[in-house]
Amino acid sequence: QVQLVESGGDLVQPGGSLALSCAASGNIRHIFAINDMSWYRRAPEKERELVATMSRSGDTKYADAVKGRFTISRDNAKNTLFIQMNNLKPEDTAIYYCYVRTFGGIEYWGEGTSVTVSL
Repeated sequence: QVQLVESGGDLVQPGGSLALSCAASGNIRHIFAINDMSWYRRAPEKERELVATMSRSGDTKYADAVKGRFTISRDNAKNTLFIQMNNLKPEDTAIYYCYVRTFGGIEYWGEGTSVTVSL
């Protein structure tokens, strides 16, 4: 088993910035086998959606809604995933979840951290 713990969620004003982190711990073999690390979000009354993903080799993919504003990164040595969110908009308000998938296809989810963008 792998535990994912997100942190950094907060209330921020429109135009502001926020940085989220996700730390992975637990089964060492599974952690070393992690390939994709991603951020998803679920806004109120909406489906969960992919925000950004990063492979172990560094390939990234972003949702169109966050391109140019969000930057995903990871520290493989510390088993930690990050996302820097700039120029936040009210529509970015959501619960943000960390997700990882191993090379073998095993998936893990974090519990989520809340981001609210409001005056």
